[in-house]
Amino acid sequence: MAFLWPDLLWFLLCLPVLVGAYLILLRRRKRSAVTYASLTIVKEALGARQNFRRHLPPLLFLLGLSLMIAAMARPVAVITLPSQHETVILAMDISGSMRANDIEPSRIAAAQAAARAFVSEQPRHTRIGVVTFAGTAAVAQAPTQNREDILAAIDRFQLQRATAIGSGILISLKAIFPDADFDLRAANPRRDPAHDSMRAAPLDPLREPEKPASKPVPPGSYPSAAIILLTDGQSNVGPNPIEAARMASERGVRVFTVGFGTAEGEILRFEGWSMRVRLDEETLKGIADLTRGEYFYAGSASDLKKVYETLSSRLVLETKETEITALFCAAAAVMVLCSALLSVLWFNRIL
Repeated sequence: MAFLWPDLLWFLLCLPVLVGAYLILLRRRKRSAVTYASLTIVKEALGARQNFRRHLPPLLFLLGLSLMIAAMARPVAVITLPSQHETVILAMDISGSMRANDIEPSRIAAAQAAARAFVSEQPRHTRIGVVTFAGTAAVAQAPTQNREDILAAIDRFQLQRATAIGSGILISLKAIFPDADFDLRAANPRRDPAHDSMRAAPLDPLREPEKPASKPVPPGSYPSAAIILLTDGQSNVGPNPIEAARMASERGVRVFTVGFGTAEGEILRFEGWSMRVRLDEETLKGIADLTRGEYFYAGSASDLKKVYETLSSRLVLETKETEITALFCAAAAVMVLCSALLSVLWFNRIL
């Protein structure tokens, strides 16, 4: 446990002063009792049970005061809480390299099976969307709670050429924020005419006024949505993936990246052409770090299943550093209230 304002803990040094003042007050009361009563009566009145009752309310009050001072210092702790993710976007690579069968029965079949298992494990209130990307990106299924529609979208994957990871991220953001404008041209140093149809910015500024730019928020601070990006290769067309990830970071959306396949690469032969497909782990790690997400490597179908199981548990129950000032305040209030009630019950006065 840590404190956001630790300097305020110096107020705890006041507690020994209060304890000393309480002991001095007790001695004065004893001297007064001896003056006006016989020693035998005083000993009977100050029995073990009576001493316990006398000291318990002040002790509870002291504990409550200690908790109040600790609450002023704003304590934080790493705890596990139910996640607030209401929307999860599965951004799936459907480039031609996913037909490779170095992972049985094939990369795409293993990815589909793991995605179906992931969907079935999510709470019913979670809206899940599916975005596919190859040379272009598209929303295969808008975020919905209908599990049948989601699974049907996963089963309809059709492999295409090229890999545009940046497009996959930006279209996923558009699925989360349908009313927002994401200018793909600003994040697209490698212009490709095939991507012009995906521009979310107004094409005619005279006809449609530009919306004011959204104010950036801290990375990973948007709790209502997350993106899970799965790919088995390098981005070779479309927007720069890091620039697209920066847009997600400015929106506070975390992107969890999954590298699927073999890091050393695979030579894929299909219909008379061949190409080597390498997994760009450096870029995927950069995307995850930039958005405060996490990178996972899955070298086999079983690894991919474990990755999705891990992501499922983290999206349902999230472990993170959380301020627990309210808990300290509540505990302090209970202590002080108990102290006052016991004092009134036993002595007909407060302390």
